[in-house]
Amino acid sequence: MDGDTPSPRRRRGAAGRRRQPVPGRAGPRPRPRRVHPIGPPDPDTAARAAGVPRGLRRAAGYAWRLLALGVVVYEAFTVLARFQLVAIALFLALILTALLRPLSDLIARWLPKPLAVTAAFLLSLLLLLSLFSLVGYTVAAQSGQLGDEFRGGADRIERWLEGAPFHVARHTLTSLRDKGVAYLQAHRSGLLSSALSGAGRVVDAVTAAALAVFCAAFFIHSGDRMWPWFLRQLPVRSQGGWDRAGRAAWRTFAGYTRGILIVSATNATLVGVALFLLRVPLALPLTLLEFFAAFVPLVGSPVALAVATVVALAGRGVTTAALVLVLIVVIGEVEGHVLQPLVMGWSVRLHPVVIAISVIAGTVIGGVIGAVVAVPVVSVAWAVFGALRPRRENAVSGRAAP
Repeated sequence: MDGDTPSPRRRRGAAGRRRQPVPGRAGPRPRPRRVHPIGPPDPDTAARAAGVPRGLRRAAGYAWRLLALGVVVYEAFTVLARFQLVAIALFLALILTALLRPLSDLIARWLPKPLAVTAAFLLSLLLLLSLFSLVGYTVAAQSGQLGDEFRGGADRIERWLEGAPFHVARHTLTSLRDKGVAYLQAHRSGLLSSALSGAGRVVDAVTAAALAVFCAAFFIHSGDRMWPWFLRQLPVRSQGGWDRAGRAAWRTFAGYTRGILIVSATNATLVGVALFLLRVPLALPLTLLEFFAAFVPLVGSPVALAVATVVALAGRGVTTAALVLVLIVVIGEVEGHVLQPLVMGWSVRLHPVVIAISVIAGTVIGGVIGAVVAVPVVSVAWAVFGALRPRRENAVSGRAAP
């Protein structure tokens, strides 16, 4: 055998020596074992194997989540419908808290907190009673004159419709008037029953108002202690999220309530001055109607001014009614482009299209109450969503949201 060729035993010994680990050096990595999964397969993997497009899978995922969210919202509205009186009372209590809390804090500098809350409620009640008393006195003082003006205004409207450009025949107007009188006489009993049912609603309204005042008194006096107590009842890991959401919701709701009060007062002042200058009958009641109607953004003010236009047409003629129509456009422009962005832009960041859709949807669901509640509910929901979602800059940098 050639001396240069190692024997098999010598080769095995060299290989064995090479396989021995060297001190201070890591040995060879073991080969990973293939583990077969036990359990159901991944839905995405199964969907890819079945040939389902990725876009359709994502759409299906969002669809069932939206369906579940819709069921939860529907059930929440069903529960609120059963406790409608309590829900309305709590909403009014939050409004009173947002409006009277600054006044109570101001009075609390000189008086104890319970007396400050009582003084704030008494001053507000005195202001409302004075305002309604002034409106009632004005209507009672002008009742005789208003009857003559409206009868003369009806005649002027008929003559206007008979002339150019309408050329409505006199017998057509007389027929319409007769039909209106006949309708009122035929449905007198139905109107009476509606008035009686309205009296029952008045009792419900008084009950809701009393409950709202009772709750608002405690919210103003000890609301800063109620919220920490509520947070302590929650799990520790979720207290931070609830605290951020609650503070954002209250900040938005309070800002909206105070802002819409300023907008309503400004609109009512402008309308009242214009109606007094045009000598429109019932100028003060129409001003008060404009104040309360402006609580429905973008919709309430034109409706109130439409009523003022009808009154101006019956009491002062076509020219004054046309000027009131021009006032509708001016007030709408001032509210939409000056007051809303200036007063409420810092607390409510909603597009006018979103506000209009919210008002219409609230009207369809809950009537007048739904129209009033819709915009603050949507604003609060958007504020809570903004407070809980991760910040964009943190998501871009890869850091967790605080």
